[in-house]
Amino acid sequence: MNCPTIDELSKYVDDLLTEKESDRVQVHVENCSHCQEVVAAFLEEQRFVVETLQNPELPDDFADNVLEQLEPYEQKTFRRKAPWKKVMLSAAGVVLAVGLSAALSPSFAQLIGGFFSTEQADEGLRLAMEEGLAERVDLAVEDQGVTLKVEDVMADSSRITLSYQVLKNGKTKNTYLEEGDSANRVIALDSNGNEIGQLGYSWWDGGDYGVYEFSLRDQEELDRLTVRFDIVELNGVRGSWKLDVPIDLKEKRQLTKTLALEDASITTNGVKVDLQKAQKAPSSTELFYETSFSEEELTRIEKARNDFVLRFGAENVEDLVYQYETAIAYHLEDESGTALYSWNTWTEEKGHAVDTGMLQGTSERLGTLGHLKWVNSFVPKKEQPNVAFVLDGVYKTEPVDFSVKIRPNELRKKPFSFEFEGNHLTVVKAKNETNFYLRKSLMPIAKEETFVIEMEGGKEVGASELGDWLITDDKGNVYSSGLSGSILDEKDENGDFKVGMQLTLPKLKEVPEELILHLFSVKRYEPVVEPWKVPLY
Repeated sequence: MNCPTIDELSKYVDDLLTEKESDRVQVHVENCSHCQEVVAAFLEEQRFVVETLQNPELPDDFADNVLEQLEPYEQKTFRRKAPWKKVMLSAAGVVLAVGLSAALSPSFAQLIGGFFSTEQADEGLRLAMEEGLAERVDLAVEDQGVTLKVEDVMADSSRITLSYQVLKNGKTKNTYLEEGDSANRVIALDSNGNEIGQLGYSWWDGGDYGVYEFSLRDQEELDRLTVRFDIVELNGVRGSWKLDVPIDLKEKRQLTKTLALEDASITTNGVKVDLQKAQKAPSSTELFYETSFSEEELTRIEKARNDFVLRFGAENVEDLVYQYETAIAYHLEDESGTALYSWNTWTEEKGHAVDTGMLQGTSERLGTLGHLKWVNSFVPKKEQPNVAFVLDGVYKTEPVDFSVKIRPNELRKKPFSFEFEGNHLTVVKAKNETNFYLRKSLMPIAKEETFVIEMEGGKEVGASELGDWLITDDKGNVYSSGLSGSILDEKDENGDFKVGMQLTLPKLKEVPEELILHLFSVKRYEPVVEPWKVPLY
């Protein structure tokens, strides 16, 4: 296969390609050592320009001369400009003290530097760094002239964050560690050598650091663990990089405050909400809760599921049933009533739910349909103010009985339009398509043949969100479809938010005269009449 042009590789590094073009180039670069060298050269040039602009060459006595001149003045003259505020946003108190010294003293710069002082680190990690929880470990292993170095570790009771670099000849290289089909492994082990899950990975294209993060949400008894690197391919080089990073949590757990929330439960609009506990750690503020359908709502949904099974067959329905679920919208406010955090809060300006102050939101399905366990993490406040939970509304993804009939071969001349609960959509295309993509194989170019149904249109503020669809043809065949879609902040001429939706099924041998699209699920938002408030202190 031909390599991308130099211009394409340059645009790839500068993030100027479309998402599809970028994915294509990335797959190629991962398998082409020549293009890896070109990309590395562009990244090095990019880094050189940034470093040159941020750290110009200064004479050896510049620091002494400047500090002597600044001595008589108040500290406010040491304030950094905007680029430094970005890097040390949470360390406003120390910016004044270390301002020029950090740029001029290599040892001091090393002391405050590292991943946790970069914009890659979230605000919670930077606050934890200020609390002294970021530890410089500098563990490294070298093979084939390439070094894997674990630099810093931050640990508190909510999470462990570990930063690493890939170095060659003292210079930082691409930190991407391929796992999946690769033999590379990074795992977390307890004190008995048992593997623990929940190890997450993040990587920035062009960044100096890669990051592994381990959630401690369900590991309340864990006092010690080891993160083990077993890498056999690094930066396109085959070798062996084995490294163990021991982490002790015993003392750090004492920094966390946990509040059990007993009898904090409410049922509204068919959704039950059970608050379980609130937890304040140096790097995050977390809320643990569960949501589920009420008994009456669950009975109604089970009946609708059985009706779908009779109409379309269990094999087509069961995988979609799990989309019936519950969620909530809420905010956390301080004692003055000011909202500090929000989750899933509906905004008319955006036309969709938004979050404020969020670090991460995770959910886990429990045994009963629609029963989920949630953990939401928020950026902590330095002073950790008292906050109260305020329920704003509930979301239900539930069954619906709605169908539209289209004629695929006539759509080009006559698109089909329909409306449903504030959604105004037009089916503009329904046809077989062939897409080519790259893969790691003896045959690197593969093709995917699908039947694609495309819709576009508008969505009113507060309108329901359309979910999965089942599709039947004029011969009685039933198809489950993959679904993708987007809601834009941009509005159309009617004041509705622009939306796009695509249904994907396996390629049809013969395009039928008629297709019926059956909407299987819809997500509705129900605001609460009276806000429910629970103090979290």
